[in-house]
Amino acid sequence: MNFPVSMSESPLVVLVDGSSYLFRAFHALPPLTNSQGQPTGVTYGVINMLRRLERDYPDAHIAVVFDAKGPTFRHESFADYKANRPPMPPDLAVQIGPTQELVRALGLPLLVIDGVEADDVIGTLARRAASRGEQVLISTAGRSWWMAGCGWSTP
Repeated sequence: MNFPVSMSESPLVVLVDGSSYLFRAFHALPPLTNSQGQPTGVTYGVINMLRRLERDYPDAHIAVVFDAKGPTFRHESFADYKANRPPMPPDLAVQIGPTQELVRALGLPLLVIDGVEADDVIGTLARRAASRGEQVLISTAGRSWWMAGCGWSTP
């Protein structure tokens, strides 16, 4: 589904929450594997979602942002931040590297900032692009953006 953007001359910047795409693909697809038995469903799902964005927004500047491994600045401020969240499933974790390699192979900029969650990086980039007059679309499966109310995101 193509999210409506204005027909102005300003460029469209699409910021993809790669981490949310990982979880969306993991939970939406059956457990796919390659001939060696390695899980591949997440990589397949994420790449298909990105290719769809490229088809829907052929002139857009698309960047993909992933969470960095390890604690963030929020963990320093609040020791129990995400303390009740279960660990990442191993079949998902082993697909992060190959998925990121394929994102790069597609020629898309990929950002992973140590100590900062993808949401925070995306928010910063979105505000900067908007301040330059660029249109911004945040593509995410994460529910935290629904609460932002900025009008830039779509599930």
